[in-house]
Amino acid sequence: MNRLIEPKQLQARLEDPDLIIVDLCNAALYQQQHVPGAVHLPGQHLLAGKPPIPGACPSIERLSEVLSHLGIEHCKQVVVYDDEGGGWAGRMAWTLDLMGFDNWSYLNGGAVAWIKEGFPTESNPNQPLSTQPEPTSIINAKTKISAAEIMAAIGSADFAVWDARSPGEFSGSTVRSARGGHIPGAINLEWTELMDRQNNLRIRNDAQQILNDLGLGKDQQIATHCQSHHRSSFTYMVARILGYENIRGYDGSWAEWGNSDHLPVQLGPQ
Repeated sequence: MNRLIEPKQLQARLEDPDLIIVDLCNAALYQQQHVPGAVHLPGQHLLAGKPPIPGACPSIERLSEVLSHLGIEHCKQVVVYDDEGGGWAGRMAWTLDLMGFDNWSYLNGGAVAWIKEGFPTESNPNQPLSTQPEPTSIINAKTKISAAEIMAAIGSADFAVWDARSPGEFSGSTVRSARGGHIPGAINLEWTELMDRQNNLRIRNDAQQILNDLGLGKDQQIATHCQSHHRSSFTYMVARILGYENIRGYDGSWAEWGNSDHLPVQLGPQ
């Protein structure tokens, strides 16, 4: 499956009954204009939303209810998009992978590309064709990683941590938890560095080369995180689009790591 779909390609498939388009934009934008046929999902439905780790994954039962509400089934193709370059869309893609749905694609550039390039929009809300929740006992463990698993892997030659936060957060000069800094040995690549601002926030054509140059190759076992696994949901999604099979999202992210005294922290720039 092609994980990346261009606006022109999606436009040609808008009447496809086996297509589910999920809009994760700001609600006000959805009310004004959205891709024809798209159903809206507030991104907060994909988070536990509870301190001290608000970005943690909610219960599998709750996620199953969200997906069934949207009518998502294995026989459908799901296209996800947002209006910020891919953070919320990435969280949806990660959630689908977590729940065993491998049938998603990302609208390259999201609403920014779609609207700025003059593709058709509508303002009327669409109601999803909901289904019954599927059994929730199966979770794709290759998609999610815990702090304990990261601790056990630190120092391994084939393991890398991709920190999607800003350089200030990474170095410790910007502190958003009890402690600043980064996971020892982590590689910092801020999520926005992979967005092409000259091409309506599409994923950069040289994304693979950027990752290779930093030592984040497809042969690595990679854990990606930020503060709440929002920005790093985008980096997870980019890696999956590029064909990475060994990328996992750390949903505890720095909200957990930076507030846990027993977990090691490194200070300073990359």
